[in-house]
Amino acid sequence: MSRPTVSRRVALRRGGMLAAGLAGTLVAGCGLMDSQITTLATTPTAPSESARNTTTAPAANRTLLVYFSRSGENYYYGGRRDLEVGNTEVLARMISELIDADVYQIEAADPYPDSYDATVQRNVAEQDADARPVIANPIDSIASYDVVLVGSPIWNVRPMIMTTFAERYDFTGKQIHPFVTHAVSGLGNTQAVYTAAFLGARIGPGLAIQGEEVSQRRSDVEAWLARVGLTP
Repeated sequence: MSRPTVSRRVALRRGGMLAAGLAGTLVAGCGLMDSQITTLATTPTAPSESARNTTTAPAANRTLLVYFSRSGENYYYGGRRDLEVGNTEVLARMISELIDADVYQIEAADPYPDSYDATVQRNVAEQDADARPVIANPIDSIASYDVVLVGSPIWNVRPMIMTTFAERYDFTGKQIHPFVTHAVSGLGNTQAVYTAAFLGARIGPGLAIQGEEVSQRRSDVEAWLARVGLTP
């Protein structure tokens, strides 16, 4: 089976798809204690559409939006709530509506449990072991991109699969902008961690959105994109 490649993003249909697909899930809260969990997969349109389109991204598109997200049982204002669409994926969808970018959703070869607590425990163990979880659908190259937006939840610190991604490719000279969903931590130490992990890259201003509020924070997303020079 051939490796998936990043596919060209098609503009989201703002009405039908997002309203129908997200109405019941956007109000659900953050992923793991410090946000939600993740899974990434190649996507040609909205990140939430699990379509495995293998059309190679045109070289003219210089921005790549990469994210890892997890659905299932998630943290929600101290309790738990099931999400069909993970919080980071909701945020990635929102960003992909607003800019011209290719979208790549990372998927873990060993998917994280549906249980919130089991996922937290696994994440702690992976952090303690400095593990590099295997990516199920790696892309061949990021060479054609100048800017990479990197999204994930924050669980305690961050999912270690993001370090797997960072160490797989040459990011020399590229501009990295992190975005995260969280419970209480904000960006935490994401920028310091990414400075060490994305060797040779420039780490720019990041965006942190509380998972429970992600669907109501579009104006913050727009302001962040304007700040980093990505508004069309």
